[in-house]
Parts: sequence; structure tokens; C-alpha cells
Amino acid sequence: MKRKVLLLMAAWCAVMCVKAVDLKRCQIVTSEADAALVKKMASVLSEDIERVTGVRPAVTHRVPEGATVVLATADHAAELESGVDLSGLRGAWERYRILTRGNRLIIIGSDSRGLAYGVLHVSERIGVSPWYWFADVPVQKKTSLDYQENFTSKSPSVKYRGFFINDEDWGLKTWSAHTFEKDLKDIGPKTYDKVCELILRLKGNMLAPAMHSCTGAFYSHPESQKVAAEWGIMITTSHCEPMLFNNAAESEWNKAVDGEWNYLTNKETIWKKFDDRLRETAQYDNIYTTGMRGLHDEAMKGSTDPKVRARTLEQVFADQRQILETHKRKPATEIPQIFVPYKETLDIYDAGLRVPEDITLVWPDDNYGYMKRVSNEAERLRTGGSGVYYHLSYLGTPHDNLWIATTAPMLMYEELKKAYDSGADRYWLLNVGDIKPLEMEVQHFFDMAWDFSAFSYENVNRYQAQWLASIYGKKYERDFQQILDTYYRLAWDRKPEFMGYEMEWDSKENNLLHDTDFSFETGTAQKRLADYQTISDRIDAIMQQLPQAYRPSFFEIIAYSVKSAYQMNRKFLMAQRNHETGSAEAAQEATQAFDSIQTLLTAYNTQLDGKWNQMLSQLPPGYTAKYHLMPPLVSAPTTEHQLPESQRYTNFSHKVNLAKVSAKAPFRLLEGIGTDWLSLQMGQPLDPVQDPASLNSQHIDLPFVVEKVEGDSIQICVSVVPFWPVTLDRSNRLGVSLDGCTPVVCENKFEEWSYPWKLQVLENRKDYVLTFPIDRSRRRHTLTLIIGDPGQVVQRITYQI
Repeated sequence: MKRKVLLLMAAWCAVMCVKAVDLKRCQIVTSEADAALVKKMASVLSEDIERVTGVRPAVTHRVPEGATVVLATADHAAELESGVDLSGLRGAWERYRILTRGNRLIIIGSDSRGLAYGVLHVSERIGVSPWYWFADVPVQKKTSLDYQENFTSKSPSVKYRGFFINDEDWGLKTWSAHTFEKDLKDIGPKTYDKVCELILRLKGNMLAPAMHSCTGAFYSHPESQKVAAEWGIMITTSHCEPMLFNNAAESEWNKAVDGEWNYLTNKETIWKKFDDRLRETAQYDNIYTTGMRGLHDEAMKGSTDPKVRARTLEQVFADQRQILETHKRKPATEIPQIFVPYKETLDIYDAGLRVPEDITLVWPDDNYGYMKRVSNEAERLRTGGSGVYYHLSYLGTPHDNLWIATTAPMLMYEELKKAYDSGADRYWLLNVGDIKPLEMEVQHFFDMAWDFSAFSYENVNRYQAQWLASIYGKKYERDFQQILDTYYRLAWDRKPEFMGYEMEWDSKENNLLHDTDFSFETGTAQKRLADYQTISDRIDAIMQQLPQAYRPSFFEIIAYSVKSAYQMNRKFLMAQRNHETGSAEAAQEATQAFDSIQTLLTAYNTQLDGKWNQMLSQLPPGYTAKYHLMPPLVSAPTTEHQLPESQRYTNFSHKVNLAKVSAKAPFRLLEGIGTDWLSLQMGQPLDPVQDPASLNSQHIDLPFVVEKVEGDSIQICVSVVPFWPVTLDRSNRLGVSLDGCTPVVCENKFEEWSYPWKLQVLENRKDYVLTFPIDRSRRRHTLTLIIGDPGQVVQRITYQI
């Protein structure tokens, strides 16, 4: 017993007596034989310590006396430090271990990126944000810097994690060409150096480069690939860039010279393009998009029969894998490859396309945050696994979403969770547009990809407020939560870019600017404006309280988006008020709002001596959008700009209060999604299907009181979140019953690109208007919701008597 006590005391002493390492006076040591990324990270850590202390530690390959930081991969750790516990590291993917031994801080990676993440873990802990450069988050200076930690990371939840720079025409391209890389006048290696550093600091490992025709193709600037490799970042490509080949760039594919992008009629030319690209890139670790579509984002050329197209793609797969094996000199099964069933290629996949089992299926959302599909039970058995291609930014029908980030955190989590739960842990790619001003949402995505288990339905809606508070002060966390809840809730009903109520690539009538379906008569328009003004004013108040050094980043990360969203809504709603009344005062307010949007844009482009000049060169107009324009103003009331009735939603005057619902498993109340920002989830999306027409299926009873019933029926509107069926063999069904009557089955069946689908994604809702007989002698009634296809989310229930 005495021996046991002595051992416990010795162990306690070993822990308690560990001295912190003085990073201000340390040296950083690596093995000469270790990977290039390890040596680069030694310099990165040295620079980060200098950012904090003003002193840059020396980097050496010889173990010095005194305070030392040892950086090594598991294979080289013994060369620098004996007796290090490497259990769990050898052969693991991107793990790291941090140990404090006397005056030594030891960071060991299972591989070179694992080591990099360990270093950047320390950098964050000492106060260097991943966004220190890309969003100007200040580094707090310290006169001393003692560090002590013992920690071992897990491997990341998702193996490949990165973002896609897309639709860069009005942002990253203009900034790079006119501000950051003036000599090149393009997005090139100088820009990609900063981009790849950001990705690594976010604990990502891959980049899909910008690829629009306005930008030089990634491989037209050879140094760009070298820069990515130096940061340990793999290059992947979008769904329309097979084998790292960008056919949207004329430098890569010139139709006048190369002919049609048609594999049936021009196979030899296309094969050579693929072969040449592999020859020049085989030395690098990359992830290869397989299959092919048309030029850029067009559909595949040749037959329009999905079955014929499937056979063609199967030949493409075989040929591409032969090229990969030739140049990579290993079996195709050992080379990371993806296939993205995006747009028309999903129809080809459903027509029986045989995708080699080791290729990762990357399921896309519908460009508006709703996953179109996740793996079914058979697909979950594939050795290649599956992944996700998710959008925070999009150019396309029914309307572009290119300006500011407004995807509700709960929606992003819920949709990624259904994908992750179905096995999508191999590859996550986020469409980030120009990166800015989407910093907060990008951070959230990468943190989920790194450790998905750290997030839950209970905490995900709180994450961004906590993250902001970690930068700008804990005392503001409640304010940030209220601001973000209001900001995302208002955008849930209508994104700022959608406030012109036009539909792009649609009929002439629908493509015009219209007044909104918010009403000054019922007060919903005034309430919307008041809510926006409240959070805009609160943003101003916080900004004035912040130290001057923190204001630029605060403006970039949150203030610009909140204040601009308010002014965009003010512009359209006051123009609507002018149309309805002819009010000159309303016209003046609308004009002031338009001018305020331009003022905010100028402030963004000119702060910090113009560091980000032309990152927001203008409000991104896409190709046909009109939301950035000033709507016409009138001197007398007019109905010319009224919204077509087909775009108006049902809003009955009485509401069933979901907040009073006692939800027990499998039902759950979700905070942070839906019109009222509290919604009812009916089971988990991958749960077994039930019969929505049977009261014997799992259901929940919602009591409510009806006063003064005059007729013998009641109309009830059940508004749901417009999900896609999780797999091809499921639908979107739930049952509804009033007072135990025979259930009515509600099923949301729609086709992508159809008018009903367009309305759903613009408003984030699908309404079922049901009529039930009602007993006029009763005040108290019960509405029963029955699970059919699990995972349906009811966001509001209203009724009319």
C-alpha cells in the first residue's frame, strides 16, 4: 500500500512539477531528414511566436541547450528526443501529440500534416488566429510567453477537407488582379500562398482553385501548384474539371483548335489533355475528379439518353484510371478519386452508371444548402466511401447567392449530419465563392469537418457567437447570439439577395424586380425593418466599444454583412412603401438605403489602406441578377410592381405555439432553424420509414385552443423545411390528424428547376394547407403529427377559422 501511495505521489509530482517552456527564449529544432512541411512549420511557428512576443526564435537542426521546441513526424522523433511515446501515432492519419518535458515542448505528428496541425494548435493557443491575415484578426502582444501542454489529438472526422473558390469574377479575381498581384493581373501563386496557409490553419488539407474563364487556369501559373505543395495542400477540382483539367479556360481548351468537348467524337484529343496534365502533376499529392460533363458547367455532350451517357462515362472512367496508373505508378485503387453526381450526372448515375467501387461518391446539395442525396445502405458498403459538396455561395437559378453568407448554422449542421451519419466522412468540399466575407461560416464548416463529434443539435447554433466572443470579448457573447439569431432568422425568410423577388433565367415577368410579400398593412414589413435596425445599431455600438485595432476585422467578419443586409431590406421595403402610397418620404428612405450600401462597400474597400480593395468590387451581379439595382420610385400609388399571386405564401392569423410542445424522442425541438427560429424535428433522417397514414406510427400531439368557431371546418397550414428525400427510395411524407380523425398524408414531391422548387428554396418553406371538420362545441383541440419519412422538420403551424 505504501509503495502504491509513493507511486501516486511521484506521478502527481511529475505532472505538477512540469515547467512551462519559455517560447520567447526558445529555439526550434527539426531533423534534416524530415519532411519539407515539417521544416516549413518550424519557420511558421517561429514567425507566430514573433507576432506575439516581438522575438523570432532561431530554427536549427541541432538539439540545443535551454528552452527548445522539438518538431518531428513519428518516423523521425527518436532522432531528436528519446523515449517519446509514439503509440497511436504511427500509421495514423493527421494526428499529433504535444508533450512538455522539462524545458522542452515536443510536437510529434503521425505524418507531416499531423505535425503541422500540432504546431498550429499551439499557434492558436498563444493567440494567432487562422484569420490573422485573411480577416485581420489582431494578435495580442505579450511580454512573456510560457507554454505547457500534454495533449493527443484524434484523427480528423473527415479525411479530406477543403474549399472551392468559385464565381470569383467580382471578388477574388478583381482583388488579386488590381490589388494583390498587380504584376500578374490574375489569381496566381502569391494569392494561393495566402489561401493555402489559411486552409492549413483551418486544419484543412485540400483546395479546389478558382476556375472561371475570367481567371487564368491554375496550372497556367506553375508556381501555384508548388506553393500548394509547400503548404501540404492537395489540389482537388470541381465537378466539371476532370483529371485536374479546366476546360472553362481557353488556355486549356480552345474549341476552335481542339474541337468539341465530346468523348464519343473527340476522344483522342481529350485523352491527350488528361495524359498531359497527369504527366506534369503526378509528382504531387492530388485528388482526381473522374468522369466528365460538358464545357464548364454544361451538360455532357452527345446522346441525351441517360443510359447511353452512362455507358460513355464508364469508358471514361476506365481510360482515366489507365492514365492515373501510368503516371502515378500504382494501382488506381490506391489513388484518391472522386465522382460528383451533380446536376444532370445524378440522372446518369440513377440510370445505372457503374462507378468503380474505390472512387468516392461526393453528394452535392442543391446549391441552396439542402442535400439532394446521401448514400443508401448499399452505397455505404463501397470501399471509396462518400463525401459532400456543399454551397455557401452560388451563381444560378432561381437566384444567385454570391454576396454575403446567410446559411443558418443549424441547417448546415443538420444536412451535414445526415450525410456524415450515412458514411460521408471521406471528402468535404465547401463552395466559398471569394472566401470573404464568409469567414465565420467557413470557420464553422472546417471545425465540424475536423471534429464532428464536438457539435450537436444543442450547441451548434451557439458556436458562432462563442467564436466571435473568443476574439472580441466574452462580455459580448449574449449580444452576438442575439445578433446572429436575428440575422440568420430574417435571411431564412428571405435572403438579402432575394429581396428584389426576381427569378433569374426565368420568364420575362418573373425576371423583373417586384415588391415583396412582407406587408405594411399587417405589420410584417415594419417588424422586419425594426429587427434589422436593432441588430445593425447593436453592431455599431459594439464596434465603437472595441479597441481600434479590432475594428477592421470586426467590420470584415460580421459588421459589413449585418449592416448591408439591413440596408438592402430597407431599400426594397421602402421602395415598396413608395409604390403603395406614393410617399416621397419612403422614396427618400429607399434612396438613402441604396446610398448606404455603396458607402459600406467603399468602407470595406478602403480600410487598412485598401488592403482588400476590390475584394467586393461591387455587389456581385452574376450574369442576370437585379437585386443590386435601385428599384423604380413613383410619385403616386401604383400596382405595377406587385408580386404575382403565385409567389405569395399562406399566413393564417392564428398560430400553434411550438415552444410549448413537450418533445420526446424521436421528436426534437431545434433552435436556430425555421421562420420562428424554433422548429420540430420528426425523428432522425436515417431512421426506418413509417406509415404516415396510421396513428399507430410514432406521432406527437400538439394541443391548442380555438376561440369562437363559426363554421364547421378549420384550415390549417403546416409549413415544413423543404428537404430532399435522403435516398432515392424514400420521399418527404408526414401525416396530420385533427382530434383523432383519419390522417391526411402530406408529401413534398417536386422536381429540381421546377417553379414549385424555386419558390421553396427562395423562401425555405413548403406549405401544406389542409381542411378538417371541427367540433364547434369544443375549445380545446389536438393536432397530431405522424412520422412517415423520418427527419421532416415542421417550422410553423397556423390556422384560420
